[in-house]
Amino acid sequence: MQMPSIKRIRQLVIGAPRDALHPEAHHNLALVAFLAWVGLGADGLSSACYGPAEAFLALGTHTQLALYLALATAVTVFVISLGYNQVIELFPSGGGGYKVATQLLGRRAGLVSGAALLVDYALTIAISVAASADALFSLLPLGLHPLKLVTTLAMVALLIVLNLRGMKESVKVLLPIFLGFFLTHAGLILYGVWSHGDALPKIFGDAIHETRELTHLWGWVPVAALFLKAYSLGGGTYTGLEAVSNNVNMLAEPRVKTGQYTMVYMALSLSFTAGGIILLYLLWDARYIEGQTLNAVVFQAIISSWHIGDTVVEHLTLIVVLALEAGLLVVAANTGFLGGPAVLANMAVDSWVPRHFRSLSARLVTQNGVLLMGVAALGILLWTNGDVSVLVVLYSINVFLTFSLSLAGLVRHWWRNRLDEARWKSRLLLAGLGFCVTAGILAVTLVEKFTEGGWLTVLITSAVIALCALVRRHYEKVRTELAKIDAALGPALGPEDDDESATAAQPLDPDAPTAIFLIGKNRGVGMHTLLWVLRMFPGHFRNFVFLNVGEVDSKSFFGQGALRSLKYRIENSLHYFIRVCRRQGMPAVARAAYGPDPVDELEKLALATMDEFPNSVCFAAKLILPEDEWFAPWLHNQTALAMQRRLHLAGRQMVVIPLKL
Repeated sequence: MQMPSIKRIRQLVIGAPRDALHPEAHHNLALVAFLAWVGLGADGLSSACYGPAEAFLALGTHTQLALYLALATAVTVFVISLGYNQVIELFPSGGGGYKVATQLLGRRAGLVSGAALLVDYALTIAISVAASADALFSLLPLGLHPLKLVTTLAMVALLIVLNLRGMKESVKVLLPIFLGFFLTHAGLILYGVWSHGDALPKIFGDAIHETRELTHLWGWVPVAALFLKAYSLGGGTYTGLEAVSNNVNMLAEPRVKTGQYTMVYMALSLSFTAGGIILLYLLWDARYIEGQTLNAVVFQAIISSWHIGDTVVEHLTLIVVLALEAGLLVVAANTGFLGGPAVLANMAVDSWVPRHFRSLSARLVTQNGVLLMGVAALGILLWTNGDVSVLVVLYSINVFLTFSLSLAGLVRHWWRNRLDEARWKSRLLLAGLGFCVTAGILAVTLVEKFTEGGWLTVLITSAVIALCALVRRHYEKVRTELAKIDAALGPALGPEDDDESATAAQPLDPDAPTAIFLIGKNRGVGMHTLLWVLRMFPGHFRNFVFLNVGEVDSKSFFGQGALRSLKYRIENSLHYFIRVCRRQGMPAVARAAYGPDPVDELEKLALATMDEFPNSVCFAAKLILPEDEWFAPWLHNQTALAMQRRLHLAGRQMVVIPLKL
């Protein structure tokens, strides 16, 4: 009775299982452009809560230069967005910065980009919930501030549960917060600019006058250096723009169009909000006040100018605005739970990380990736005590590293394909401009922040790169050994037309001794099991049944046509063993199943087959890995041992045959 109750609790928390093979399964999970804007664009839009303020404050007393800063911010958003529109077009199956760097710059560049993205997404979750808690607790008495860290941890736990239920569910829950933030901030920006519209000509004149005075006193180089420093320190404004290209595979068809529309929504909303807020700082002469954000200062000034006549109402209005900022930061944290697992799944396909990270849960969610991102964020928050000033330093480097690698890859691509593309010049120019912008921000940020903690980001990212290289080396070694076994024990059988006995199917006797084989994707391993049984039990078994389960993982579920390819591979593999048995005059059949949990599907298939053939025994091979690699068992599934335990508990017989590599 214990297991059913646990399953009921699990379903209550994260929902009932979904059928991965249902024709509408992917359609029901895929995000249309509007929901994608909410789920993937929140990270970028939330940066308007802190990015513009960092840039504005870096100007010091020379605030008139902020006019150029507002224009540069809006233009930069569109430059990066248009560059990533090219990524969406070239890589419609998703993968974003990781795939761009891998395929256009090489495997090592892809590893660097992927590792940087993983660290960045974990930090996205941590810094977003920490900043959200700061915004909320700034409205509460100081005596309650010790509860801030507990609150951030609870936020992360809630987001983990939401994302285990499914991507679309998490986005729908957070939708009202996102819309509330955008509408209130858009209204405040429009009113703030309109009410001080008569000051705009003076702002333009003052900006030109101050620029002339500064260049006369300092020269162009120091003035440009001051502006570039402020521009670079506001680089957090552009974080999150890569999220759509990383998750194109999660979008509704047609994916490329949906992704490009989403990028348009993101670029328009972010450029308007970030550029508009900087303009508000200028128009309303915002000054730093200890304990308040610059946004809070300028919004309070705008709300007070309404002359409502009731300070309580004004204060409540400000609370609503700041609460929506805090809420949006939580929505932004959710981007880490969408993007991080997607990058892990793509890296798992290329064997950089354990293959478990491409597996889907019963809810068709990359559960292992969600849990890893959540645990990593919890660890970071505990380690830094949720200090946003520390997290900002850790967060500020990797995103521009991935930007730069992606845009450098596009530059190389358009140059190498210039003879085949009619519009290569404009695309090359756009990608080159984006690369210069992001690489410049990366360089300045690295220099400015390295001694303040940026070195730690470099160290952590380097450690992730080293770990990924170790994992891939192990997988390549195992793959080489399995290829040798396949060549020795599972050679090609030749054309089926030349095998007359292959078509001579013999009937199976349900009451006769039956050997049931659990087959994987390696022919040699399956042949090793078959030959072992024939050698150890000569003439005993009269029926031979081969079972195989196709795992519906992130690649096969989200990839275009990948499910059909998966079914073809499984059926082709099983047919090989049928031909081998029929050549020897041994009656044989094959059964297949498909699902996100191969052990569950294999258990159901095996029990049904053993009910059909009551005098049967299951056989499966278990790889024995080198002893010097203590971490190796974590990198491989333990299907054979898990099946043996389940079947023995059900009163059925199963033998696990070792195969040493």
